[in-house]
Amino acid sequence: MPDPGPLSVDPFRDAPPAELAAVRPGEDLDWPAIEAYLREHLPAELDTSGAFEVLQFPGGSANLTYRVRFGAVELVLRRPPFGTLAPGAHDMKREYKVLSRLWKRFDRAPRAYLFCDDPAVAGADFFVMERRHGEVVRGVVPESMRAHPKVGRRMGIALVEAMAEFHLLDPSDCGLADLGRPAGFVERQVAGWKKRWDLVAIPDHDAAMCAVHARLEASLPPAQRVSFVHNDLKLDNCMFDPADPDRVIAFFDWDMTTLGDPLIDLGTLLNYWPDPSDGDRSRGSHPGMESMGLPTRAEVTALYAERTGLDVKHAGWYDAFAQWKTATVVAQLHHRWVVGSSTDPRMEVIAAGVPALARAAMHLLDELG
Repeated sequence: MPDPGPLSVDPFRDAPPAELAAVRPGEDLDWPAIEAYLREHLPAELDTSGAFEVLQFPGGSANLTYRVRFGAVELVLRRPPFGTLAPGAHDMKREYKVLSRLWKRFDRAPRAYLFCDDPAVAGADFFVMERRHGEVVRGVVPESMRAHPKVGRRMGIALVEAMAEFHLLDPSDCGLADLGRPAGFVERQVAGWKKRWDLVAIPDHDAAMCAVHARLEASLPPAQRVSFVHNDLKLDNCMFDPADPDRVIAFFDWDMTTLGDPLIDLGTLLNYWPDPSDGDRSRGSHPGMESMGLPTRAEVTALYAERTGLDVKHAGWYDAFAQWKTATVVAQLHHRWVVGSSTDPRMEVIAAGVPALARAAMHLLDELG
């Protein structure tokens, strides 16, 4: 989504954002209660006898994600944001279900160890998963990867190939055949995200967002295949081994994973993907992405088609849907700041990105005819 930070970033000079930080004011949980619960309920294979420590992963914009540690044992705890949540969003039970099974068949999925639905512990559902170590790229090529030739291009290709591999998995083989309702998936996505927009609609942008919705609804593409759909695949939801930019070692943010049309994920990826032809309208979710030497959107689309065998002639529709959906997510995040559910200062100004996203979506639909 649009980043309200500085607009001029050199991806080979500027320091990347800190991966871990002290917990933001207003986002602390009942850590003594959580510590006691985890010591009692985590699998015996995890040594929880060491001293307990908490830090926060500050890079995300919605779900609250913390690094919890017992001595040398590092884990990741995720729970929904505070305040009123959009219907179906921030589903920790779903994310736990996916990650407690998928890791056995797809090694980019971190293993989930524990799920808790007792609000007395952390105020909401939460789950705990393994901690993966590597580099998350947010518009800045990490120092540890800068010696690799054509590093941006190699990371981009690795991500597309990993996404294609994910989409070619058989959900039944992973114990997840019941994860979603594939029939009518894209139609429900369009209708559901319109309802979400209506809940947080920004009056000045409502007409443009409703016009895009009408165009999307009138031009739904036919689904070609039922597969896993991650629903938030983008460069900074991946982790790379700094010694090997040709391989993604983890995907993150699985709380919207379901079964449906895999081209929804392609559209999401294209939505965030910068291209040399964009000029000052870069789509990079983080400033600097346009300078990283990533493959073009056309190359991404062609490689995905080659790896999956899917017809990508309607890729522009999925891209437009993702632009419009991202505008809705931006409005949701801003709304949470307005009502006092978020203390993240980025969310005060993030809604400035909504009109550009709506225009971009309509332009893509115009190109399709």
